[in-house]
Amino acid sequence: MKIVVDEAKCCGAGQCVLIAPDVFDQNEDDGIVILLEAEPAAHLHAAVREAAAVCPAAAIQVDEDA
Repeated sequence: MKIVVDEAKCCGAGQCVLIAPDVFDQNEDDGIVILLEAEPAAHLHAAVREAAAVCPAAAIQVDEDA
C-alpha cells in the first residue's frame, strides 16, 4: 500500500489524524494534512482505508497495488 495526499485539496478536518495518527498529522498553522508514513505497515492498512473514505475533501489516495 502506498498513500498520496493532495495538500491543496485538504480542508483540515482532521478525521485522518483521529483515525490513523501513526500515518497522518496536521500542520499546526493551518491544519493541512502531513503524511508521516507513505507506505504504512500492514496493521495500519484498515485505518488508512477508513481515513481515506471519510476524508471530506477526498485528499487521500490509496494505491493498494504498491
